[in-house]
Amino acid sequence: MSIDVRYAAFGGITAILLFGTLYSVAYDTYLDTSNPVLAHLPHHLHATHYFANKSSVLNSYFIKRAWGWTSAAFLTLWLTSPPHKRTVHRVVKWGVETAVWLMFTMWFFGPALLKRLTVASGGECTATLQSGAVFTVPYEYCLTRTAISRETHPSLFVGSFAGSSADSSLWVPDDRLPVLPNLKKGHDVSGHIFLLTMSALFLVDQIRVSLRARTWSLAHACAVAFNIVLVTIWVFAIFTTSVYFHSPFEKFTGYLLGVAGYMVTLLS
Repeated sequence: MSIDVRYAAFGGITAILLFGTLYSVAYDTYLDTSNPVLAHLPHHLHATHYFANKSSVLNSYFIKRAWGWTSAAFLTLWLTSPPHKRTVHRVVKWGVETAVWLMFTMWFFGPALLKRLTVASGGECTATLQSGAVFTVPYEYCLTRTAISRETHPSLFVGSFAGSSADSSLWVPDDRLPVLPNLKKGHDVSGHIFLLTMSALFLVDQIRVSLRARTWSLAHACAVAFNIVLVTIWVFAIFTTSVYFHSPFEKFTGYLLGVAGYMVTLLS
């Protein structure tokens, strides 16, 4: 009796995420990315744990470009498949997943759904100066990703932040440098866990089609190998994210959204 690789992937991802999350709680290894006081700082383990560093190769060149890598892997698999396996239905599935990625992370008739969720759950748009001073600005600056400075938006730099003697220590020379506000507090769903989970499950589903083929061309064998390697990287990235970033509940909701995003393709 053969095992459906989709179930194996689902079980493996679930177990790895659960283990990494429990480890992060037991050994205090995760950074609360929704805390405006901590989010702009380096991870407290960045000096001793390579994957706690946001500038690691895994994060900079793979996770931040996850859907691009996933799309490239799928296209190599589809283009090298035998003609009878090169169906429009598979492309439609990829298109549906791309739409899910866009809606949750990039745009949904304005701000992306993940940003809307953060705002709805009590999130605040905060700007952090190089000195470490943090202050709140209107939501639209985060939703439109508008950089601000004292020269371009002077009205944002007056009042209690700069005017009262109690807060005068926050008024520093770097207030003229443009800073990009970010949403903090609220419920910051782990976008990495969401996208990595959805990407890994989608690629495993596509690899399953190839595993049912009797013969592979050399090009297709290379494409299958590329997809397997990428799935392995995504699963490892889920583990490192679960250990070093986001609160347990933020990782859990990211996982649920990732699974739901993949399951949409089962309806297409």
